[in-house]
Amino acid sequence: MIDTIMFDLDGTLLKFSQDAFIRVYFNELRHVFSGLGMDVELSMSATMAGTNAMISNDGKAINAQRFWRVFAEILALDSSAVRSVEKDCDNFYKNRFDTVKSVMEPNDISLRLVHRLASRGYAVVLATNPLFPACAVETRLGWVGLQPQDFLLVTHYNNSRFCKPNPEYYREILLKIGKKPEQCIMAGNNADEDMVAGVLGIETFLVTDYLENESGADISAFRNGSLAELETYLMSLPDLTQQQESKDLR
Repeated sequence: MIDTIMFDLDGTLLKFSQDAFIRVYFNELRHVFSGLGMDVELSMSATMAGTNAMISNDGKAINAQRFWRVFAEILALDSSAVRSVEKDCDNFYKNRFDTVKSVMEPNDISLRLVHRLASRGYAVVLATNPLFPACAVETRLGWVGLQPQDFLLVTHYNNSRFCKPNPEYYREILLKIGKKPEQCIMAGNNADEDMVAGVLGIETFLVTDYLENESGADISAFRNGSLAELETYLMSLPDLTQQQESKDLR
């Protein structure tokens, strides 16, 4: 029985295109490196290399360790310098990063949907690709009025050893929350990164408002629709609190 809903964040609960997000985000990140007196272009290259290291993570280290190890190697930073840069980046994600929300289309569905699911007895997981620190995820959630406490689990680079589209990312989530694949639905806007959850037996829903489909997959192979249609579908699922009440009366 389905009792757990996993949500992607960017392009799903947050309605914006990945290209627009990356463009504004990278521009702001350049200011961070410039303000630290670092070689901006080399720092951006190190950021991309560190990100790729996380995406290819084999599970032997958490994503944050993979990222900062590569970042430090490219820029020849010692451990003290790395900690200082990481602290400044965290401050950026808690403050200036908020300006990136300018690319987002307002919507009143995400907050309502997450809260309604919780009130109906469903566990809700934020299955966002864990390429950012927890503070960056928290800032982005705040753009639609949500917070980490609204979820059973929020993935970020400090608590994850894999990334999308590796199916092991979803297996790691299942182990952490103690659920079986058949208990879960994964909703996201990327036909490759999010729908790969189906390999494990997780039901999927492809959100098409800001569809990402670089591989050109036939999206008719997936249950799909807008975020509004996802809400309609999820609200058609049984109210688990009523089912529990019925059991308690027996």
